[in-house]
Amino acid sequence: MPSTDTPTRAARLGEPSYVWRAGQQRRLGMILRFAAGRERGLVLENGCGVGMYVEKLAEHGGTVVGLEYDFPRAREAHARNPHHIVNAAGEALPFPEATFDLILSHEVIEHVADDTAAVREMVRALKPGGRLVLFCPNRGYPFETHGVYWRGRYHFGNKPLVNYLPRRLRDKLAPHVRVYTRGDLERLFEGLPVRFVHRTVVFGAYDNIIARFPRAGRLLRGFLQTLERTPLRWFGLSHFWVVERIGG
Repeated sequence: MPSTDTPTRAARLGEPSYVWRAGQQRRLGMILRFAAGRERGLVLENGCGVGMYVEKLAEHGGTVVGLEYDFPRAREAHARNPHHIVNAAGEALPFPEATFDLILSHEVIEHVADDTAAVREMVRALKPGGRLVLFCPNRGYPFETHGVYWRGRYHFGNKPLVNYLPRRLRDKLAPHVRVYTRGDLERLFEGLPVRFVHRTVVFGAYDNIIARFPRAGRLLRGFLQTLERTPLRWFGLSHFWVVERIGG
């Protein structure tokens, strides 16, 4: 972890991917599947962290722009690769309307100041027929993965059952990060010129567990990812939505 990431910053901004592992590779495959060729056009990663997905997406022939609100991370992303990195807020994208063929928002909207504005900006910046690929935390997951505040201190790590508390209490413990139901996400897109291409919930890859307990970890990952094809996906880690802009 870079020395610029204090616990308070990590709580407020979330932790980007620093190492490319099976979980990131799996999600890249999902992104490319539903991009359906749009990855070869003009692509925006909105909230690119240190630029891991920017680097990987650029390998597929498109022009990839990474936007990052946090300046130290934007600077690190720029140092990692030669692609376009922009330091700006997702609620006010510095791009004209109908610019991008594909936008990736990977575990970001839960951290922005105004998630409604951020979603509207991404739809505005999409070309008609362009797609937004969105990952964000699922309220049904049994753990709050970002940690909580308790008695004035931030406690990092997975905290069980926090997301099942009444919303007011849950948000008091985790005011630094949102969590979403399907209905919450639908409300973010109300009135926007979009159609929903794909909506589901996915489990994680559990790479940290596999690193410590390879056999048991792989069995756990295989079992949980099998549940994605059942109603029990409701307990998954993240929403995975693909949204296409319609109209002229």
